[in-house]
Amino acid sequence: MNRRFFMLGVAGTTLAACAGPNANEAGLALDEGGFGNPTMHNTLVQTGRINLAEIMSRRFEAEVPAMVNFAFDSATLDAEARHILRLQAHWMKQFPELRFRIFGHTDAVGSASYNQRLGQRRADAVRHFLMQQGVPRGSIIATVSRGQSQPLIVTQGREPANRRTVTEIAGAIRRHPTIINGEYARVLHREYIASATPRATDS
Repeated sequence: MNRRFFMLGVAGTTLAACAGPNANEAGLALDEGGFGNPTMHNTLVQTGRINLAEIMSRRFEAEVPAMVNFAFDSATLDAEARHILRLQAHWMKQFPELRFRIFGHTDAVGSASYNQRLGQRRADAVRHFLMQQGVPRGSIIATVSRGQSQPLIVTQGREPANRRTVTEIAGAIRRHPTIINGEYARVLHREYIASATPRATDS
């Protein structure tokens, strides 16, 4: 009797030693979301329960400076502004399904009507530069002047932070189940390339 319990104890100890300290019962640990969350996210986007433009707006703001600044009473792009806009253009060309708006702003110096026109000139200058960098004309659906109405810093004096344009994502083209054009074909090709994985080569 004692020998039987001794043998069972030895067997149990041996199995525990083989399993090791990190071994768990299959299915014991929950998926941390590394696979499940992206799959659910894609499903929500495809079914329209998450707005793609909102998702990409957050990504745009995180990856690219959305704002450029101007000298007083000027719509001329300086070197820093051109650098930022080149970054914007590079990002925008990667996502031809997205549509953008450019908003022009001014400080409070001068009349409201003059600043309205100045804000428009600034937005138009940014649009023109982005198109020179290869951004398709149809990707920018509007340039809008907000003049002096939305300052970052509220002051009646000269304020460089308020003399700016802001580029924002306005929306995205909808996929059509049966119609495809050249622009949408570019989107499909990009997604196809991105989904490819390197093939292992024989050594």
